[in-house]
Amino acid sequence: MTELGSRLKEARQAKGLSLDDLQEITKIQKRYLKGIEEGNYDMMPGKFYVRAFIKQYAEAVGLETEQIFEEYKREVPDVYNEDLPEQISRVQSRKTVAPSTSKMLDIFPKILVAVFIIAAIALVYYLVTNFAGSGSKDKLGNSKDTPIETQPVKEKNKPVAQNKEDKTKDNTTQDKNDNNQDDANKKDDEDKKAETPAQEVKVISASGRNSTYQLVNSEKFEVKLVSTGRTWVNMKNGQGHSFFQGTLEEGKSQAVDFSNETEAYLVIGNATQTEIYINDQKLEFAVPPSESTSQNITIQFEKTKTE
Repeated sequence: MTELGSRLKEARQAKGLSLDDLQEITKIQKRYLKGIEEGNYDMMPGKFYVRAFIKQYAEAVGLETEQIFEEYKREVPDVYNEDLPEQISRVQSRKTVAPSTSKMLDIFPKILVAVFIIAAIALVYYLVTNFAGSGSKDKLGNSKDTPIETQPVKEKNKPVAQNKEDKTKDNTTQDKNDNNQDDANKKDDEDKKAETPAQEVKVISASGRNSTYQLVNSEKFEVKLVSTGRTWVNMKNGQGHSFFQGTLEEGKSQAVDFSNETEAYLVIGNATQTEIYINDQKLEFAVPPSESTSQNITIQFEKTKTE
């Protein structure tokens, strides 16, 4: 048994976990876990799997993987040549080209807003001049047409009829103006909604268990994991700081706010029984997980700047 194997075994026993329990958490076959503890790396499928299995083993028993690899780097096989293509593909995947936008599309919303502002000013001017003038005329008409007791009854009724007609016309005009104002406000709201693009989660790269996504058109970045069975998870930022790691039982969930981070890194022990939500939007796996597989998911985030 190697020093690394002894260290891992002691950490497992300190947590009260058997190899069967660890197999259930990491989804790594028991014979490989036993091989790691005994230092028998020749039985592994390849050097890459040795490092991957050791990493999952260490995370499951609460050890810091980077520290483990540094302390026992002589015992862990070097897989630099195997990791190099994946690192190159990640570097290339981060280079995204901003889509070219048309000048006409940029100017059009501003023109539309200016037109609505001018229309609103004209409408206010029309209402002020119309109703202010009609009010003064009504007052003058009432003072002149005040009935005298000696006049016939028919002449007294005429001004009353005229006043009713004027009020009816004024009410009809005001109703039309109110409807026009409501329509203008609705169009303003629709235009503002059209100018604000909806949140989008893009797939940048996907290879085996490793997937990279990008969140755009959003000011917040909240990730929630929901377990539909039993799964072990680790939620970290781009610098490797873990906000939460542990086992989620069926029906349990864990949410972390990454709004102040540029990247979230998720280790999902049982991807088939784990749902991922980004700002309440369910994430569809770029590579559908098969039975008893884990996935490593990276989500890049650049907060949308508001004007």
